[in-house]
Formats: sequence, structure tokens, C-alpha cells
Amino acid sequence: MSIIGKEIIEFSANAYDPVKEEFTTVTSEDLKGHWSILCFYPADFSFVCPTELEDLQEQYEILKGLDCEVYSVSTDTHFVHKAWHDHSEAISKIQYKMIADPNQMISYNFDVLDEEAGLSQRGTFIIDPDGVVQAMEINADGIGRDASSLIDKIKAAQYVRTHPGEVCPAKWKESGETLTPGLDLVGKI
Repeated sequence: MSIIGKEIIEFSANAYDPVKEEFTTVTSEDLKGHWSILCFYPADFSFVCPTELEDLQEQYEILKGLDCEVYSVSTDTHFVHKAWHDHSEAISKIQYKMIADPNQMISYNFDVLDEEAGLSQRGTFIIDPDGVVQAMEINADGIGRDASSLIDKIKAAQYVRTHPGEVCPAKWKESGETLTPGLDLVGKI
């Protein structure tokens, strides 16, 4: 069952904050009041995962400028997140919080838990300021994501939120034309 359009389920989890270099707690309430991206990945100290998280860091300042906070999530502990941050050249660049999900409940609630492996799948979720999921993408383990695509998705989600009745067509870019669904458009696009 899709979680698009549904409010996120409450959670509280340990996390590593690389900016403050400390452990902290992140809750579902922390994802409200601004846009959020949750980036689930299978495991620390792996292969595709560090390339994705480094790529996400490269987009982080742009996303923050769009009032969007980023969080990575895996079933590793916050201790492992810190160790990975301390020992990986790619991960040492990260400035967003790394959420630990060792009990697998966050991954389960977002329907990205590979129960057999006990690991998160590659899921990306865009959450609006009310805590409602507006977009999601789930990739197979061997397919890395491109974080730059999140910028246009966030901009489109923000536009639709502030312009009720309008929708953003495929390949929409900021200040591009939108559509106003109605009978006059049926069969004409």
C-alpha cells in the first residue's frame, strides 16, 4: 500500500550529527515545519551507498536553501554511522544527520525494509512541512540514485502546495508552465 499522501508514522531514533560531532535524537516531529528528505540505504561501509550519500551532500546546500532538511537512514547504529563518518573520505563530507534504525521500525513503516536481509532498501522520500509524504522512489540495491533530481521535485512539490488547482507536468522546471486540470484539457494533451 502506498504511503503517498499519508502522514509519517511517529518515530524517535538515535542519530549521528556530523556538524556538532555528537549523538542526538531525531523524531518524526523534527521532520515537520519544513520540507524533509529521508534517504534510506542498505548499509554503512558498503559500495554504492557512500557514492549516493556523497552525491546527496553535494546537493545539500541547495536543498537547505529550499527550506529542506536531509536525513540519511540505515539499519546500522549511530555508533557505526560515526565510525563510518570518521573513516570514509566520501562520508566525512556529510553535514546532514545520519539516523540509526537498528530495530528496523522506521524502514518497516516506510515500506523499504528487506526483512530477509534486515536492511533498508534504497528509498527516497520527500515529506512536506505537515509530515505528509509527497514523493517516493525506491531503487534496487545495485542502482544508485542521482540527488540532483530531488531539487526539481522539491520545487514542484512546493509550487503545487502554494498553488492549489495547478499541477506540474513532466520535466517541469521552476518558472515553467503548469497545468490546471479540467474538462477543457481532457484528450488535448
